Amino acid sequence: MKLLTSLGGFIDAFRPASGNPPQQLGAFFGWCLRGAWGPLVVAGIISSLAGTTEVVSALILGWVVDAAVSAGPADFFAVHLDLLLWFTAFYLIFRPLAFAASAASNSIIVGPNVMPLVLSRLHRWTLGQSVTFFDNDFAGRIAQKQMQAARAVTDVATEVINTVCFALASVIGSAIFLIAIDARIAIALLVWMAAYLALIRFFLPKVKVNSAARAAARAMVSGQVVDTITNIKTVKLFAHAAFEDRVALKSMEVFRARSLEFGVISTWFRFTLMTLAGVLPVLLIGGTVLLWQQGAATAGAIAASGAVAMRIAQMTGWVSFTLMSIYTSVGEVEDGMRTLSAPHLLADKPDAIELPRVKGAVRYDHASFAYGRTRGGVEDVFLDIRAGEKLGIVGASGAGKSSLVALLLRLYDCEKGAVLVDGHDVRDVTQESLRRQIGMVTQETAMFNRSARDNIAYGRPDATEAEIIAAARQAEAHEFILAMEDHQGRKGYDAYLGERGVKLSGGQRQRIALARAFLKDAPILVLDEATSALDSEVEASIQEALDRVMVGKTVLAIAHRLSTIAAMDRIVVLDSGRIVEMGNHEALLAQGGLYARYWNRQSGGFIVTEEAEAAE
Repeated sequence: MKLLTSLGGFIDAFRPASGNPPQQLGAFFGWCLRGAWGPLVVAGIISSLAGTTEVVSALILGWVVDAAVSAGPADFFAVHLDLLLWFTAFYLIFRPLAFAASAASNSIIVGPNVMPLVLSRLHRWTLGQSVTFFDNDFAGRIAQKQMQAARAVTDVATEVINTVCFALASVIGSAIFLIAIDARIAIALLVWMAAYLALIRFFLPKVKVNSAARAAARAMVSGQVVDTITNIKTVKLFAHAAFEDRVALKSMEVFRARSLEFGVISTWFRFTLMTLAGVLPVLLIGGTVLLWQQGAATAGAIAASGAVAMRIAQMTGWVSFTLMSIYTSVGEVEDGMRTLSAPHLLADKPDAIELPRVKGAVRYDHASFAYGRTRGGVEDVFLDIRAGEKLGIVGASGAGKSSLVALLLRLYDCEKGAVLVDGHDVRDVTQESLRRQIGMVTQETAMFNRSARDNIAYGRPDATEAEIIAAARQAEAHEFILAMEDHQGRKGYDAYLGERGVKLSGGQRQRIALARAFLKDAPILVLDEATSALDSEVEASIQEALDRVMVGKTVLAIAHRLSTIAAMDRIVVLDSGRIVEMGNHEALLAQGGLYARYWNRQSGGFIVTEEAEAAE
């Protein structure tokens, strides 16, 4: 058992791939399987050896029949005992060992390792995509494509080894055996093989195209269903279950139509190949019988060629079905490749450095960014933020507040100008090292469907239990965490929070997010509407925790509720992507400009947008 288990280590299932995934099918397969080719070739050779046992079986059968005919019933066992021993040893020892070795290579070496090898590579590459990549697609569809492509590459590898190598060895061995009987019989086999390959060449490209279309339709169904389930509360609140059902049924109907097209082509494929398979026994057995009548073949040759013909004819159905499956998988790989192999639009420079621990000085050096459009984003922003300074950012919706933060986090690159942290252009450092220096608490706090402990530790995964609890206490989250229990009976810090933290109230989610920020202890802290969704009492409690987490850090705080940023060292006011005012709360009120108008027109502490002003 240990020996068999150890075979599973021949392929490093999580070995990273170097370079980008190519966008050509053959090269994409090579990228996916790089580092595993040696074990795959060995597995193919073992499968080929197992395939040759089919020919040896027919050969031994012919020997036994010829021996029986020549010796007669009385003397058979006495004269041919050695042949019977070889016959027994082959079927009870050699053949089972060959098939066991083939099964082990496929089921232990290849199967369990290729799938995680490919999936881990695709997942790593996808994680490196820019935010825009994910904004432009369904989350469920992307996940489906990863699983689909990884499974399909694995299926192609295993089936080529298990079927194609096996069948080729059987056919080549059969041809050599039939040449020994009579070259004309071997030629008949080769002519039949040519017809077989011609049919495959005709049908399988059609199978691949239909398979890719079916895979794309299936992924769209998954994306649509996941999108609906992800937003199930909105669906129910707007009473749109029937509408979502129609949308899902529409995508399912497309999938059904593609599946029917695939079914039609696969049915014709199987029918024509099975008809052709029936021709082979007629050719080989009939031809050998004619040779036997002429004294050019023995009864054993008839039996052996019959065994070969029947085995290849039977194998035709198996091989054709497998080839159809391989081409189906190739189509699915091709479909997944088109989505997943897209180059990274926001990549680290080849010479990017690791950003060391920073003091927290941030400079926007005439930064402009408009999402590739002519309007929106920010334009020619020049802003120096001192290390440890608390900066409030104010503006109506669409003024450019979130774009300012996105450029600092390098979720997008400046189209003009630059953003610098402690003098380092953010484009010259690795994205991971930059974002490790920045903590963030947002209005829509991201939560994983993991334990409370895991969600807090996301700020610093190597934190100790004591540090996690200390961060939760600072964020005033410890008490409610201890009282939690999920549907599986897990309690306290082990309790799961549900998808996107749905089992928590808004205030509880914010406290978990604050605990995460406490634990991360980054020198730069971004607060993006961190309390705007909370009621006044909860906000007051959260604000106390925010005051503690801001100590000693450079803070960029976006807020519509101006009371939350009135005490900041400095406030900048954005309008149409430009900084139009800057100063502390008192100075801005004294100016009587846009900030003062926002302050005077607040309703419950929120900025009134231009649309609301117009409505007044």
